[in-house]
Amino acid sequence: MRRLANLFLLGILATGLGGAGQPPPQRPIVLTAADRADLDRVSAYLNSIHTLTGDFIQIDPDGQIDQGRFYIQKPGRVRFEYKPPNPVLIVSDGTTVAVVNRKLNTIDRYPLSATPLDLVLSDDIDLSHDNEVMAVKRQPGELTIEARSSTNRTKSNISLVFADPVLELRQWTVIDDQGQTTTVALRDLDQGATIDGQMFVLKGTRKAVGTKSRD
Repeated sequence: MRRLANLFLLGILATGLGGAGQPPPQRPIVLTAADRADLDRVSAYLNSIHTLTGDFIQIDPDGQIDQGRFYIQKPGRVRFEYKPPNPVLIVSDGTTVAVVNRKLNTIDRYPLSATPLDLVLSDDIDLSHDNEVMAVKRQPGELTIEARSSTNRTKSNISLVFADPVLELRQWTVIDDQGQTTTVALRDLDQGATIDGQMFVLKGTRKAVGTKSRD
């Protein structure tokens, strides 16, 4: 079960900020003017992305490494393909996020609006006014944004790493409720790539949250 949860995190935490449609409480820290300026830069970069493809490497808490390829098409569409022997495929069609296990021939479906993807895949991201953002950290050639995934948290559990000064999303790290860390590194990014819209379509009838179906 932990393994599937970590896999699903990859899909919902591609720059996973936001409160799943609920008004977040005020953040417990104060951002500086420099922080807000950098967040505005990152927001502009993310808003400039309409399609994006690339490869990813995922390092699980137990040290296991998975690789694959991802596709993003705004608004609302994303596809994460894991290389064999990993049987998982994650697809958002703009309304529903589906986690497919090809080995078990099952699909778990979740409303996009119930995941941070609903914000990430929008065309109007404004991180400087997003109360989930907790800190901005800088070092030569790198800008890191720390955020919380839940409005009930007082500390960050997500780190997003961007190349800087020419912004490009490079990596994110997620800490789960048990303190286990999952890291996803991106490479060979192609912004503006042409993507077939059928890549974000799955066969089968939509099911309720958390239910399983067979295609």
